[in-house]
Amino acid sequence: MKYHSLKDQTLQAEFSQALLSSLAPDGGLYMPDSLPRFGPDELARLGALPFHACAAHLSRFFVDGKFTDDDLRDLCADAYDYPMPLTTLDGDILDAATPEPADAYILELFHGPTLAFKDFAARFMGRTVSHLLNKSGESRTILVATSGDTGGAIGHAFLNLPGVRVFILFPKGGVSSVQEHQLTSMGKNSNVKAIAIDGTFDDCQELVKKAFADEDMSSKYHLMSANSINVGRVIPQSFYYFWSSTQAKAAFPQRPIIYSIPSGNLGNLTGGLIARKMGAPINKFVVGNNANDPFVDFLNTGKYTPRPSVPTLSNAMDIGKPNNFPRILSLFDGAYEDITDVCSGYSYSDEQTERHVRKTFVHDGYLMCPHTAVGHMAMQDFRGSTDIKYTEITVSTAHPAKFKDEVEQIIRETVPLPPLLQACIDTPSHKYIMKPALSALGDYLKASA
Repeated sequence: MKYHSLKDQTLQAEFSQALLSSLAPDGGLYMPDSLPRFGPDELARLGALPFHACAAHLSRFFVDGKFTDDDLRDLCADAYDYPMPLTTLDGDILDAATPEPADAYILELFHGPTLAFKDFAARFMGRTVSHLLNKSGESRTILVATSGDTGGAIGHAFLNLPGVRVFILFPKGGVSSVQEHQLTSMGKNSNVKAIAIDGTFDDCQELVKKAFADEDMSSKYHLMSANSINVGRVIPQSFYYFWSSTQAKAAFPQRPIIYSIPSGNLGNLTGGLIARKMGAPINKFVVGNNANDPFVDFLNTGKYTPRPSVPTLSNAMDIGKPNNFPRILSLFDGAYEDITDVCSGYSYSDEQTERHVRKTFVHDGYLMCPHTAVGHMAMQDFRGSTDIKYTEITVSTAHPAKFKDEVEQIIRETVPLPPLLQACIDTPSHKYIMKPALSALGDYLKASA
């Protein structure tokens, strides 16, 4: 599989080069030159496999000769050693043998080690990078901007890996207290450092981009990004859409399938669209945004206008300039009508989000994180706009306990912490506070060398 820059398609790279360099030499995002396409028989065969085996098979089409089939099987089996249930609000798990299956499901992607969907991409990425660096003896300095869950997942995936230093940039006061404990509790002397930026997530993201654009800094520290500007983050996100949609199609062969995705940087949606291009039986996507909704505006008006982000209850989506918008355009060759034929979007206030978290908890006994609530509201609003009977799948991106303080205020009950999160709370926290200036970042990288 070859990859090209979205700015200049003549700039080509193998997967290993695209992964370790993050951006093309012209600063463009990498995208695959082509995508595999699977027919009904192959879809059924892959859907019958365990998820990790399906992921290993799919990954073969995206990597290069530096990975053998055995490498990929071992890598995915190690990365994906946790469940990915499709469940109803009542707690019923999707099963093709169920006589009367439900209409609406929640795809719980928060059962990994950091209790967020970012574990799926981060663990695949950590293992592929480790494999390549072990072979070459090279080193990398990873810069990652996070609006909540990415930093914890990347830090955990790369913790103590030889040849890798990780610097997590997060907005000071812009993540939940539990998320901040995850980011800052990986050890004072570990290879993972947390930096609280005195600004917004957009400031963090812009600082990472400036670091990559600085040739001296980029070459001196062998910089690599673990944000979704790196195609190695986006590709594995297609795997869970591919596999879960085959499970839904087996249960409901005659029904079209629709996913609702709470969205910020649009990497999750991009992964779903890639899966659809590969033949996954997905008919439509609904995008749920908070007040930071330039993509929903685009879907509704045809005009894309990035803007400064504002803080919200669903903080991981507080992104005013989504990185992956150019990738979505490329998947549809820029055709607006084709994008809106597949994607619909809705945005919500914090007050609406709070009401929905409370309602689903009180009426259904199901506790959602604020991001999942945004996606679930979007699915319900789309349902009211169509007469088509879909199998509805709302993507749940994080465990509600990651937003313990916020959720407790909404439901007025205690939210117990899972052991993995309690361990973070009980571990000493270490962070460095910094202004969003490239010179300050350079000084810190030098001091930490």
